[in-house]
Amino acid sequence: MPVFDFANDDTTKEEAVKTYTTFKSDESQASVDKPIIVLENKNGDMAHHVKGIFTNPSVRTSFEYETEDGTKSADILRVDLRFVSLIGWLGENHIPVRLTGENTDNGYAVYKIRETGVGNGKLSSEDGFLQFMMERLFASAAPSEEELDEDLAEDDDDMKLTSIQSITDFITCAGRTFPDNIRLWARRNLAVAKSAEVTIEERRHAQRALSIMTSIQWKSNYFEAIDPVAARKILDEELYGLESVKQRIMETVIQINRTHTLPSYGILLCGPAGVGKSQIAYAVARILKLPWTTLDMSSINDPEQLTGSSRIYSNAKPGIIMEAFANSGTSNLVFIINELDKANSGKGNGNPADVLLTLLDNLGFTDNYMECMIPTMGVYPIATANVKANISAPLMSRFAVIDIPDYTVEEKKEIFRRFSLPKVLKRLGMSEDECQVTDDGLDAVMEKFVISTGIRNVEQAAEHLAANALYQIEVDGVKSVTFDRAMVERT
Repeated sequence: MPVFDFANDDTTKEEAVKTYTTFKSDESQASVDKPIIVLENKNGDMAHHVKGIFTNPSVRTSFEYETEDGTKSADILRVDLRFVSLIGWLGENHIPVRLTGENTDNGYAVYKIRETGVGNGKLSSEDGFLQFMMERLFASAAPSEEELDEDLAEDDDDMKLTSIQSITDFITCAGRTFPDNIRLWARRNLAVAKSAEVTIEERRHAQRALSIMTSIQWKSNYFEAIDPVAARKILDEELYGLESVKQRIMETVIQINRTHTLPSYGILLCGPAGVGKSQIAYAVARILKLPWTTLDMSSINDPEQLTGSSRIYSNAKPGIIMEAFANSGTSNLVFIINELDKANSGKGNGNPADVLLTLLDNLGFTDNYMECMIPTMGVYPIATANVKANISAPLMSRFAVIDIPDYTVEEKKEIFRRFSLPKVLKRLGMSEDECQVTDDGLDAVMEKFVISTGIRNVEQAAEHLAANALYQIEVDGVKSVTFDRAMVERT
């Protein structure tokens, strides 16, 4: 493995001695026991906070720091693979930093690196670039040593990189934490953004695309185990009954825990309107602990809405799929595709359903504006539909289908009593004693208000009765209202 590429002279590179070894870590934060780097400290004179610069003199890789006795140099002994490029970048640009660590038997274990806010102007505390990079690298998967060799041989996370300089520095420091194709794409676009031989419009598009791409954390497809008890609790909180549906979802959870990868097929929830398909989808996203985004296929009639427009147009922009990645800030997320049975109703330039196939294949999705294939291994699709017959066979084959039956009248009564009415009363700041419904009153609610499939009418009926009770309490001065059949029929 080569030394930090700080020097520009080839002879110096050949003579330089690598003093460190690398280790692989996927920890989300550092500590004394799991440091970022380890420095040699034979004399034990390095304090809890040490100021200095990383350097690559002609003989060895080291860190120069200030003491009461003057400037000293400590060899770098070990480095977390994810941070090799960042440490090299700090040294190459002679950026003063403050290390926080402790002396151990193995050396000075560094678990924090911060900018000092003074120095050569390349970096300042106000910019927050170093802190941004640290957070991103901690969230990234470690590259292999072979990948890092190749990379070095080549020339709070809401921060958006917009300037060419910050984007350039980010690409340098991120190194092999990018997927290979995106790393190469970034270098090509960076060349365009800096070129004086292309139009201003081309440079603007390249810079905008880079800003979008660097806002995304590219994670591995390794998936942490899910607590089955917690998953079942979420399902029971969100859904009444539907045991067969819960069983299918729990089977998916167990599969993830065994393989530590997302299933190769998404979930398609089919059933009449109002039975809670979207609610189930959101519950699954909670169980997976992934950010989610929605695609409403009833409002998408042009595939370009999904794929973005070409950069040849001055008003070009990414599609909503790419924007979803950028807004979530991660490559691992849940796509909730509502009304999949309306995906074939494209007009004009093509069929949106054809675009969905590329997203669902887990091979990669290409956005016309970004001009790059986006890895989709960390995407988990959950679709909803009312009529299965309207979904094309190729789309259906990408999903495990779960049929959601309509609730029976007795189930709707329980949902009203145990879920809908208590939820409305809580929102209105009312106690359960202030609004009650008798058994015959509940029968009347079902007969008068619940006249269609699903449970939306159940929730609307609860809202109506609670509002009526609140009116009587506030205006008529009653202490509580109990709805029997006669009262329900009069409301």
